[in-house]
Amino acid sequence: MTDKQVLYRIQFVSNGERYELYVRELSQGGLFGFVEIGDFVWDNHTHLVVDPTHEKLKDEFADVTRTYIPMHNVLRIDTVKKQGTAKITQLSDKVTAFPSPIYTPKKD
Repeated sequence: MTDKQVLYRIQFVSNGERYELYVRELSQGGLFGFVEIGDFVWDNHTHLVVDPTHEKLKDEFADVTRTYIPMHNVLRIDTVKKQGTAKITQLSDKVTAFPSPIYTPKKD
């Protein structure tokens, strides 16, 4: 596989929702503590039924070329051979986001 053909599936939590996106560019990024993603890959719906969460994702990231996700929000990153459907899933009340940053200042 060449670098341009590599496809990543990234899953992360944001605002009480689990995002699952497909991207071609992924790196640790220039900002400490963030994962940088870019070159988003979207489904080309050829059938009549359209997933509203997929459309919400396309609208949310319409003018975005790159985005930075805090490392502690990332659930999983996979290299995949085949693209699936990008989606947003509502988290249950039993799942809570990690409340504090990775590094906290020392208290004297």
